[in-house]
Amino acid sequence: MVRRRFHRMLNMAEHVVPHFHNDIGAAVIEIGAKEFMCIGATPPFDHPHVFCDMGDDNEFICSYCSTLYRYNPSLHGYAARPAECAWRVPAET
Repeated sequence: MVRRRFHRMLNMAEHVVPHFHNDIGAAVIEIGAKEFMCIGATPPFDHPHVFCDMGDDNEFICSYCSTLYRYNPSLHGYAARPAECAWRVPAET
């Protein structure tokens, strides 16, 4: 029992939630995930990162920045339309 619970916790820890932002001021951002993080804008101008879960709905409005996210099942989980709204961690140089 303990081993199974530990394994489940590891799987949850390895699950990375996609992050999206709205630097461009899009009216609607289509995304391929129903669970995601809204960061508002790219750092350092981001708002507190909000975990969003659409559940059975297909739209979600962020309570901080009022961005409307719409689920699009044809997109990959980390993809967005417009594409520049999908946040990627900058590569270290």
